[in-house]
Amino acid sequence: MKFFCRALTFTSLLGLSAVSFANTVEVGRDLDEVDIRALKEWVDTKRQISLKEVGGDLSLSGEVRTEFQATRETKNGSSLRGSGLRQLPKQGFDIEFNLMLDYRTEKTWTAVKLEFDNDAGVFSGTLNKIALERAYFGVRTLEGDSFTFDIEIGRRSMSTIFDSRVQYGSFFDGILFRYDQAFEKVGDFYIHVGPFVINDRKNHFGYIGEIGLLNIAGTGFYAKLSAIDWDTKDYNTKEINRRFRFLNAQITPGYRFRIEKIKKIGIIYSAFLWNFAAKKIDLSDNQRANWATYLGFSLGQLLKQWDWAFDINYQVVTAQAVPDFDIAGNGFGNADKSGFYTRRVVPLDGDGPSTPKTAAGQTNYRGFGIRLDLLLTDKLDMQHSYIQSITLDSDIGPFRRFKQYELEFIYSW
Repeated sequence: MKFFCRALTFTSLLGLSAVSFANTVEVGRDLDEVDIRALKEWVDTKRQISLKEVGGDLSLSGEVRTEFQATRETKNGSSLRGSGLRQLPKQGFDIEFNLMLDYRTEKTWTAVKLEFDNDAGVFSGTLNKIALERAYFGVRTLEGDSFTFDIEIGRRSMSTIFDSRVQYGSFFDGILFRYDQAFEKVGDFYIHVGPFVINDRKNHFGYIGEIGLLNIAGTGFYAKLSAIDWDTKDYNTKEINRRFRFLNAQITPGYRFRIEKIKKIGIIYSAFLWNFAAKKIDLSDNQRANWATYLGFSLGQLLKQWDWAFDINYQVVTAQAVPDFDIAGNGFGNADKSGFYTRRVVPLDGDGPSTPKTAAGQTNYRGFGIRLDLLLTDKLDMQHSYIQSITLDSDIGPFRRFKQYELEFIYSW
């Protein structure tokens, strides 16, 4: 932890020193223009070099998705979705295209994903929703007979690195250190850790890590322990400090096995999460309400035409278990973008604090989710999913119900 703090401080000092120096030079603008021209010339030379000359493997892939959702969401008996101009619809259609680029050499690699996710419709449709879902590069610094040590820098979803069905819904914009080692009679061990940016305008950084042992002694059992620290910055308002008062640890045991009669892979998984930083506050009915748990079962894999995969899980998430901006579980849909500690999830101050009657957000629920995938061809997946949630503790915030069915066709190439 101290190493990351010192590294970030050192990097920040270097950046501030460079900016201060540039401001003292009268021809600073000219220097910037020279730097920009030099960078452009360097990029242009790279464009003139073919992939065959530089070596490595470049892969291009993509997805086209069409999606239908039917949603019902209520708060204190009143519907939050309908036909109003400011309401989300009860039935929605989306068109999505994802473009993925991956390039790898013997010791380095990079990955990029652009997401174009837009609403359908002549008048209700959108054309400009573009997101940089993934952009990072990596380098292998050490490699032995049974271990590797890699460093990766950039952006991706936390859920693609760390395992949880209820948290890690945020982006990881940071540096990831990955150590992996295989022990013949013990299992596959790994530890992945790194700092990430929460708010660079406030010098707010977080820390996350996961340690795991897979296929323990060849039995198929596995165990993972992850931790994330959001509570690393002191803000000048109580409600903002509450939003980041999370020091979460999650233990995730599971069992992976093969059913020979149907030739399918099955996984039984579970987890328990605890927020050690939570305090008893008025919004949570003077309880800590700082834990979450889930239990699930998956069966099947998608490899060729007519393959199928099924997953079902049940989740319980208390009010202060997960930040309202980091939820990755069933949640409530949250059509009105409410927060638990603040009136809104965004901006940072959430447009003011919540009250014990209005504290909502995406936590304080119990519910289940089901998903079924069927490969209609080697490239076309038909996915059905259904989630349902209800308020866990009726003494905390408004009483809410949420149901959503989704049908999605995914063509991958």
